[in-house]
Amino acid sequence: MASADYLKILIYSHDTYGLGHIRRCLAIARSVRKSPANVLILTGSLLAGRFKSPSRIDFVRIPGMIKVTNEQYLPLSMKLEATELLEIRRKIILATTQAFQPDFFIVDKAPLGLKKEIVETLRWLRKDFQGCRTILGLRDIMDSAESTIEEWNEKGIYDAMKQLYDEIWVYGCRDFYDPIVEYAIPEDVASKIHFTGYIRRKVPSAEDIQAARKALGIGAHERLILLTTGGGGDGHPVVNAFLSAFDQAMGKLPENTRVVIVTGPFISNRDYQEVVRKSKALGFIILKFHRFMEALIGAAQVIVSMGGYNTLCEIASQRRPFLIVPRTVPREEQLIRAQVLCGRGFCDFLHPREVTPERLFARVLDLLHNGSAFREKMAQFPFTGLEVIQKRILQHGKGKRP
Repeated sequence: MASADYLKILIYSHDTYGLGHIRRCLAIARSVRKSPANVLILTGSLLAGRFKSPSRIDFVRIPGMIKVTNEQYLPLSMKLEATELLEIRRKIILATTQAFQPDFFIVDKAPLGLKKEIVETLRWLRKDFQGCRTILGLRDIMDSAESTIEEWNEKGIYDAMKQLYDEIWVYGCRDFYDPIVEYAIPEDVASKIHFTGYIRRKVPSAEDIQAARKALGIGAHERLILLTTGGGGDGHPVVNAFLSAFDQAMGKLPENTRVVIVTGPFISNRDYQEVVRKSKALGFIILKFHRFMEALIGAAQVIVSMGGYNTLCEIASQRRPFLIVPRTVPREEQLIRAQVLCGRGFCDFLHPREVTPERLFARVLDLLHNGSAFREKMAQFPFTGLEVIQKRILQHGKGKRP
């Protein structure tokens, strides 16, 4: 097949916090490359190259920035002013787009990019390169209705969605949570929205799962409880609560049950050392990062996690019983998602303010013994996202706007 016959798809992922954005973009990239297409991902993630990715997917690494608050971002490693680094990122994004000349430009979550860094690129595509279809991809829930409406009004997001994008993909189900209603999205923007359903993640083979267990020294006859907090930058309270729960319940863990904690690579060194010390005392396996997280999830009988979109899609794809202990600041997105999914019977949920060692341990133990109902319910989870995205790509082919 000639190179000119491949679609060119550019994906932007600002990646200033956690792993969710890059992992979601990779899942989409793996699917749309079958169009067939060459997929280029613009990302600020330091870890982009550490994930498994097939041929025809590559990365352009833009200098990293880290989120301090909802509005403050600082250089991740460069000794430059934030404004200087943002200018470098802006120029790289524009130059890459102009050189690649994509048929589709998919923007993950941030309509304007980090501090409006993709606005110039979007305007160039609209004015000077009209063969590209611009798409905004949003997760199922952004934040509380009040906070989202306030932020979108303040930043001009509604106007940007109207003027700069051909389509808006919501990676969720309108029956679960309706952003059109919750976020007061006007009709001229709502008409662009397509609800794709959730993004299914790769289900590892039995051999991959067995290899993951073997690498950690977990026997075939042993049950596994997994705690994962995604990127780990804000996961220490959950890890600490989990360790306290199991410390107080020493001797109550069923025989032939092992525990693995994946803190995430962005946990602070101080917190990580504390977790290592406590985990060793309990005989737990502790990791910062696992390159094939899907296999580790598949190896577990019960999973405790926060409520991030990416992690929950990975868990539900393999129908593993799970307990969500969500964060509630700086956004309420995880809390709302936990309430929605728990209300529909897909998982268990424990509000952070209700966490006690006794309650947390009891919930985990209950899932270990009685998780079959959740597994059966997850067979109905609406994982149509990749199929719908593929259809949207194929429908517009070489991307000319209607």
